[in-house]
Amino acid sequence: MKKQFLAVSALMMATPAMAVDITAGGALDSQYIFRGIPQSDEKAAGSGSIDAAWDIGFYAGTWASTVDSGTGGNDGLEYDVYGGWSGDIGDFSLGAGVTIYRYTDSFDDDYNEVNLSLGWSFLSLAVDIGEYDNFGNGDQDYQHSLLKAEYNGFFGSWGSFYDDFDGDYFSAGYGSTLTVQDQDLFDYHFTVIYSDDDLLGGSSDTNIIVGISKTFDLFSN
Repeated sequence: MKKQFLAVSALMMATPAMAVDITAGGALDSQYIFRGIPQSDEKAAGSGSIDAAWDIGFYAGTWASTVDSGTGGNDGLEYDVYGGWSGDIGDFSLGAGVTIYRYTDSFDDDYNEVNLSLGWSFLSLAVDIGEYDNFGNGDQDYQHSLLKAEYNGFFGSWGSFYDDFDGDYFSAGYGSTLTVQDQDLFDYHFTVIYSDDDLLGGSSDTNIIVGISKTFDLFSN
């Protein structure tokens, strides 16, 4: 996985100068749940990102968020680095990339993923093939798929893990932009997530998330 990520990075660095947009973003959510799994012990979580997108479809970026295990310790941050390509072919959208997940302190161990995506009209499918370091207890392999439907701001999805991980989750909600006098202030979303007992390793759970976010243009040529 790491060699594939380095190969994508080297390819983007070797690409001749081209148009690029660089943006920064920040978000605040009532809690952080990733792929149906709670990451902030039902507490609010703040996150931020920096992204670059080239006109031929390549992208790269980094994202970080606060995390909390609920044990009373200093759980620090999750920080992710990603890169890849996305574009349209006819009526279809395609994407391929890699993501690495890292953590400060001892909240979790390293994850490395290959990410594939396919979209058509209001439907999209994402497939992630990953490896988890598991604190030196032997690497674990996993696959994750997410089928999502979106229409006029409303969305619903079904996510599933398999291989060494197992479990399913379902989400539905609505997202839009708050606009006042033709001025976009910030984006907002409301999401309901149900996670089954296999995914959570015990009882199933349902959570509601409310969040706001804002993106800023830093550079464009």
